[in-house]
Amino acid sequence: MSTQSNPKVRVGILGASGYTGADLIRLLLCHPNVDIVLLTAERKAGMTVDEVFPHLAGYGLPDLIAVSDIEWPAVELDVVFCALPHATSQEVIKGMMHTTGHGLLDEMIVETNADYADMMQGDVKIIDLSADFRLTDPNVYSQWYGREHSAKDLQSRAVYGLPELYRNHIKKAHLVACPGCYPTAALLALVPLLHAKVISTEDIIIDAKSGVSGAGRSLKEGNLYTEVAEAMHPYGIAHHRHMPEIEQELTLAAGRKVTISFTPHLVPMNRGELETIYVRMSDGQKAADIKQVWQDIYAEDEFIQILSGDVAPATRMVRGSNRCVLNAFDDRQTGRAIIVATIDNLVKGSSGQAVQNMNLMLGLDERTGLQQVPMFP
Repeated sequence: MSTQSNPKVRVGILGASGYTGADLIRLLLCHPNVDIVLLTAERKAGMTVDEVFPHLAGYGLPDLIAVSDIEWPAVELDVVFCALPHATSQEVIKGMMHTTGHGLLDEMIVETNADYADMMQGDVKIIDLSADFRLTDPNVYSQWYGREHSAKDLQSRAVYGLPELYRNHIKKAHLVACPGCYPTAALLALVPLLHAKVISTEDIIIDAKSGVSGAGRSLKEGNLYTEVAEAMHPYGIAHHRHMPEIEQELTLAAGRKVTISFTPHLVPMNRGELETIYVRMSDGQKAADIKQVWQDIYAEDEFIQILSGDVAPATRMVRGSNRCVLNAFDDRQTGRAIIVATIDNLVKGSSGQAVQNMNLMLGLDERTGLQQVPMFP
């Protein structure tokens, strides 16, 4: 941690030139306990933040460099946000942790889980925003991401970073895996209900929509304006990579295997995400029972808003904020309910949640730097 002469934590962002990196910078610039001292971007290495993101100009941020140019012991970071592409973070984080300094062990002696346990007591806190440490079973990761997990020992030490559900674990963690955007909304809605047994584990259907920023900032034909404007289309049908992540956490909550039906859609907006979830109720339960469970478990959670009456959550209620807005409705079909959940995919679904995790890991009020009011219109 930082010394008393410099009470602010020293933060680095790996992969700072993407949408999540930009939102991390935006949020951390308003955080009273943070100094941003390191920014990396492979394709933009050598450029200034002012050149890459003119809206972030004038804040005296460090220039962008390549990950390979970082001198890890010398940079003396307290927190690293890893916003790199999937299948990249494992190698980078493993290499970083093999580097001497900051209480980390040299590569030559890191051989067993016990070594990793000692290593993880170092000062640096790592928050990974990719999918590389979200799945607890490395074999499941290999199945869905098409490559072997390259940091299995670290995987056993990673904590799933959904603050409202794993707060106490996150507080003690040194490596946190931030959930995906679709899982964030789905799990905040469903996990408490499975714990309370007010819904069935069968026939859970998640119909999800996300803004185009969820597809990343790299150049892709499918993301061109003429491809996405005035249109909506599903993708990843029956095999989207967030499915095993959602099922992993729902299975844990239910105490039995849960298999979902999940279809994401890309909609022509920059940011925002909305999920309509169809569930079968347990005997005699109603939508009011769903809302009561949420109110009980989220009573102290400022970032969870449960709407009253028949008001439907909408993306305009969360844009630019770290909120998740929920409501539940009785279906016309007896014994079924419809749940609607919305988040900003770049904030609560990514960068804002990462900052919330950092606050917990550092013993700060988890709301620090995250109390922005949603933007409207």
